[in-house]
Amino acid sequence: MKRIVITKLLTVFTFVLGISVVVAQDLTEEMPVVRHASTHITAIENWWIPLLNTSWQWQLTGAIDQSYDVDMYDIDMFNNDVSVVASLHAKGRKVIGYISAGSWEKWRPDADGFPEEVLGKPLEGWPGERWLDIRRIDILGPIMTARMDLCKEKGFDGIEPDNIDGYVNDTGFPLTYQDQINYNIFLANEAHIRGLSIGLKNDLDQVEDLLPYFDWALNEQCFQYEECKALMPFINAGKAVFQVEYHLKLRSFCPLANQLNFNSMKKHLRLDAWMKSCR
Repeated sequence: MKRIVITKLLTVFTFVLGISVVVAQDLTEEMPVVRHASTHITAIENWWIPLLNTSWQWQLTGAIDQSYDVDMYDIDMFNNDVSVVASLHAKGRKVIGYISAGSWEKWRPDADGFPEEVLGKPLEGWPGERWLDIRRIDILGPIMTARMDLCKEKGFDGIEPDNIDGYVNDTGFPLTYQDQINYNIFLANEAHIRGLSIGLKNDLDQVEDLLPYFDWALNEQCFQYEECKALMPFINAGKAVFQVEYHLKLRSFCPLANQLNFNSMKKHLRLDAWMKSCR
């Protein structure tokens, strides 16, 4: 949720006016849309995999509003205890736990376990956060797997790792494309070992390489930034895409989002309980 950029109004309005013609033609003509996903889980894939069309709610701040009639809730892993997960399960919801896997957050209970050598530059616009040196899986690995263990203990069905595109940001470390691939595959494999579903958060430039390892994708603002084409490999593989816009009007992105089989909605930037789903 960290790549939020204030763009010129002219860019936004131009995009809003042109998306239904230019992008729709580009996406739908070049890449056929898969309309249904298989519900079959193999003996190896013993974790939950969402259907292509899966309704959802994403709330990372405030007390969780459990009243939404959706298939999946994505909530903060640390800030919600076993009772919240159990209550959502009792309502028939699958529950995903949010963690930041690419940044250090000073308010987390395990913050003291990160040595200074792996802490990089601050995340612009996000006080109290610093990028991590993802090359140091020897140090970060045990911390992240401990978080996954806690996620599993609380009963979550999957995990949403944030900030896993540090290599394209000013982190303070000379991270490469391959460094990011290595780290993200590590996260996916460790999640699956624990029976947790895992989503690829943003990181659009690496979709093709990471598609085999991730069960679904979660994206912010691909319609605003004209990047949605990069997510089509997930759709064509029958894997769900969960997508959010913060600034565009529903009518400017929902028709195309529905056509592409994205599970899209509009949210407040603070990711409270409010939401407006496209379908």
